[in-house]
Amino acid sequence: MTVQEAQWLDYLIAHEDLQVVFQPIVDVSQQSIYGYEALIRGPLDSPLHSPVRLFEVATQAGFLVELDLLCRRLAIRRFAELDLPGMLFLNVMPLTIVERDFREGLTLSYIAQAGLPAERVVIELTEHVPIHDYALMCQAVEHYRDMGFQVALDDLGAGYSSLRHWSELRPDFVKLDRHFIAGIDHEPAKREFLRSILDVARSLNCQLIAEGVETAAEHLCLWELDRSLSLLQGFYFARPSAEPPLQVDTLLPSATQLKGPAGRTARSIFRAIEPVTTTCPVPALAERFRAHPGLRCVAVVEDEKPVGVVRRNAFLTLFTNPYSHALYAKRHVLDIADGRMLVASGDTSLEALSRQLTDSRDIEQEDFVIVEENGAYAGMGNIVDLLREITAIQVRQARHANPLTGLPGNILINETLSEYLNSGQAFAAAYVDLDNFKAFNDAYGYARGDHVIISLSRLLQSQVENAGGFIGHIGGDDFMMLLGVEDWQHVCKQILEHFAIMAPDFYADSDRERGGIQVENRRGVVSFFPIVSVSIAVKPIEIGTPCKPLDISADLSELKHQAKKIAGNSLFVERRESREGLTPQAQQLEPAASLRAIG
Repeated sequence: MTVQEAQWLDYLIAHEDLQVVFQPIVDVSQQSIYGYEALIRGPLDSPLHSPVRLFEVATQAGFLVELDLLCRRLAIRRFAELDLPGMLFLNVMPLTIVERDFREGLTLSYIAQAGLPAERVVIELTEHVPIHDYALMCQAVEHYRDMGFQVALDDLGAGYSSLRHWSELRPDFVKLDRHFIAGIDHEPAKREFLRSILDVARSLNCQLIAEGVETAAEHLCLWELDRSLSLLQGFYFARPSAEPPLQVDTLLPSATQLKGPAGRTARSIFRAIEPVTTTCPVPALAERFRAHPGLRCVAVVEDEKPVGVVRRNAFLTLFTNPYSHALYAKRHVLDIADGRMLVASGDTSLEALSRQLTDSRDIEQEDFVIVEENGAYAGMGNIVDLLREITAIQVRQARHANPLTGLPGNILINETLSEYLNSGQAFAAAYVDLDNFKAFNDAYGYARGDHVIISLSRLLQSQVENAGGFIGHIGGDDFMMLLGVEDWQHVCKQILEHFAIMAPDFYADSDRERGGIQVENRRGVVSFFPIVSVSIAVKPIEIGTPCKPLDISADLSELKHQAKKIAGNSLFVERRESREGLTPQAQQLEPAASLRAIG
């Protein structure tokens, strides 16, 4: 610390001459801003402009607590002045918590002055010195929670921050240090680490925030890796700014790099292995294999496009006799390369890639080449990574599937709905619900009721999958369908007609002849309920419609109520006609013709 820096520090604290900037934390699942992290900068013309140096000097001068409290107060005041949406992530030094704020309630008084509720503030524990007294720290954290604050642990995996902090403090959020995000698209080890951290976060009911997302490739990799990792932060979305953006301008990678709704792709497992050119000398490649024992396969490229591969084992067998070195000393790699190779586009789904590997029986399958859309070499893939990714997908789908039908549950439904919205394509969302099902369940028991639900799920699955759509099980007797605009009407008609034929067979002969059942309620009143039927509510989504999954769910819920007012198997479609001078809220919902039960 220089004399000049000490003088600057005194001046900045005395005159509160610090700038507050905000960086958004993006919820990519909702395409919206979840909150903002408040950051501090010194004056541009001062030696303490950098926050790192600012806090280093404050620590050396013994003014860390004073500076931290000042920064906190300025950040809260500025956040309120800008009227920013979402949560405020407020950097706080643990030392400050246990020394003053815990006793005096300063943060609570700051937000009260700014008119900000505690529920919108996240205390982000940022360390410049280690935590020594965990018992006192845990007590302070619980004190904050009692006041309504949430707690975040910053920079997991960097500095003093450790897994013990996570275990002891049980934060609501954990921010993963940017080291683990940088280059994650071509570093499988980082992806494996992140998967493990996500499992821990889920088990502790904690939300993970990935910091330092700087490229579209990193963003895409995180999106493909695990859709539950929805909170991201980094320069890719926005840099820290005194007047930050109020909405997200950067679309999900799926909207620009994937062709329609899709799962994970070959890009998620590629390894950035440097290729060799066709004129590379054989001895140079031999030296590379010797220097890198883990290198299994190298692509050979000409004009940036792969023309063959050299596999380690096959290559080394060339040098099994004493004349090999002399024989290959002046030859080029192209002379020994194997032109039989599997080449896959980076946009190829993992399922399609698996089928390609299965079908290519005459090609060694351990390693394959991954290329860009224009055919240029991108990297290498390995069957072990492919199997690991497919297994992870299957395990996740099983974890989030409905236990009765095995269909995707609510988490996967919301994710798929987001994919459809981000694809930029028109489609139709449909809500399927049974009428009179509770009465049937009460009269015949849950086992027979489950049989009805499973039968309906199989009918829906066969019709929807034949049309290339998506079917999910919301719960109970409620289902969600996502269909192409050219398919939904035919699919819905088929479902209604088939179920009308199926439904009577669920009943005993006497009830079937009567056309329904009589059920006595708790008050002893007997009511008649017709044979179960299906109500389908449909909301067509046009190209570029600006809406979110939650908006669609809310609209479908209202449409479902309209559909259920129509007796028998029925279809209710939202009809939004554009009328000059009318807002979308003023447009009316018009019912489609009811399709009643046959017989």
